[in-house]
Amino acid sequence: MRRFALILLIWPGIATADTFKTLSGDEILTALSGQKLDYGQGGWQVFEPSMVTNYFSGGPSTGRWAVRGDQYCSIWPPSDLWACYDVQQKGDVIRFVDDAGGITDGTYSE
Repeated sequence: MRRFALILLIWPGIATADTFKTLSGDEILTALSGQKLDYGQGGWQVFEPSMVTNYFSGGPSTGRWAVRGDQYCSIWPPSDLWACYDVQQKGDVIRFVDDAGGITDGTYSE
């Protein structure tokens, strides 16, 4: 056990290699701008650099996106309310976490 604890002290990245990293505002812009995420079951979303976002799940929907502080925010007409999410990343997976702790995972797609 002592050897294992020593390895973790010397090499701390080994313990967190499989965890999601919470992104800052600049990191969110880099992670999403110009990208397409696949949500599975036919759902996907594109994040245009112009801050327009297109979502498809059985039919198309167009909204706007922004980064406010260290959160991803989106608005989907006809609503005029912005919804904001923390964003986390692990490899090719982007995770959106809402205020209630709800999670949506998307994977980079081409």
